[in-house]
Amino acid sequence: HVQLVESGGGSVQAGGSLTLTCSASQKSVSLQCMGWFRQAPGKEREEVARIDDYGRRRYADAVQGRFTASRDNDKNILYLQMSALKYEDTAMYYCAASLCHKYDDYVWLEKLGLWGQGTQVTVS
Repeated sequence: HVQLVESGGGSVQAGGSLTLTCSASQKSVSLQCMGWFRQAPGKEREEVARIDDYGRRRYADAVQGRFTASRDNDKNILYLQMSALKYEDTAMYYCAASLCHKYDDYVWLEKLGLWGQGTQVTVS
């Protein structure tokens, strides 16, 4: 069973940078699409960025130009470089993964996809 573990969260001042890391316990076809979601208090979880195993990326409008998703397929690691952080970026950040043809089915992804436990990012 593949496990995802996030790290790298923390507290940072507005305008600062952080890099999140998501490590998968083993190689799996379920890592075909990997990405980041976030959930702020009182808000629904939202997609932040995704990247497939070919390196094709997609970003939410709110983070376009400030966040960069990348992955190391050999090490089974997903990264999220965050810069020019804003107060509204404060949230719990979650790593997710699945086959790409399932990734857009958020109901399926939430129930049957791979998820990490989350890492908190606080921007003040």
